[in-house]
Amino acid sequence: MKTNIKTLIISGGDIKKETLNNALKHINFNNIIAVDKGLEILDECKIMPNYIIGDFDSVNPELINKYSNSKIIKLNPEKDFTDTQMAIKLAIEIKSTEILILGAIGTRIDHTIANIHILKECLEKEIKCQIVNENNKIFLIKEDTIINLENNYKYISLIPLTTEVTGVTLTGFKYLLDNSTLKIGESIGVSNEQLNQEAQIKLKNGILICIKSKD
Repeated sequence: MKTNIKTLIISGGDIKKETLNNALKHINFNNIIAVDKGLEILDECKIMPNYIIGDFDSVNPELINKYSNSKIIKLNPEKDFTDTQMAIKLAIEIKSTEILILGAIGTRIDHTIANIHILKECLEKEIKCQIVNENNKIFLIKEDTIINLENNYKYISLIPLTTEVTGVTLTGFKYLLDNSTLKIGESIGVSNEQLNQEAQIKLKNGILICIKSKD
C-alpha cells in the first residue's frame, strides 16, 4: 500500500496568516518546505520547517541561521529553475503524494504564471498538487474529474494549458459543454458556476488549468 506523504511548500509570494493556519488546521503535513522569503511567515507563526531552500536573495541570513536544525539547501542564484520549482522537485524527491503550495501568487505576474505552469511536473507524475491563496485554488487536470462543491468556492474557470483540450463535457455547472474543444487564447471556460454538490469535467485530450474562486 502506497504511503500518503503530504508536503506543504511556503513560497515567497503573498500569504495571509489565516490562510497558513487554516491549511495547518485541516491537513496533517509530513513535511514543510520554506522557499526563500517564505521562511518569514513561518517564523512569524512559530512554525518549524523541515527544509529551507532557495538562493536566499530575499530573506535575512540571520533568520536562516535561526533554523539551523532544518535541512538548508542553498541554490545558485544563476540557475535554470525558480526557487519554487526547485522546492517542488525536492517534494517529489522525498516521495510526496500530495503537495499544497502557498505564497505562489504575488505581485510578480511572471512568477505567478510560471508557478501555475510548473504544476505540470506533478501532474505528469500523478502527484496531487495545488496552489492556494485566500481566494483561489489552482490545479491541473488531464482526465475525467469530479469537482466537489466547497463553501464559498462558487466559481470555476477552465483554461487550456495545452494548445487545445478536446472532448470537454461539463455537468453540474451553470454553463454546460458537450464534447467541446477549448483552445488556448480563448476565454470560453472562464467564470463558470458550480450548481451541484458534485460536478463533473470530462475530457479526451489535453490539460486544463482549473481555478476555483470565491469571488
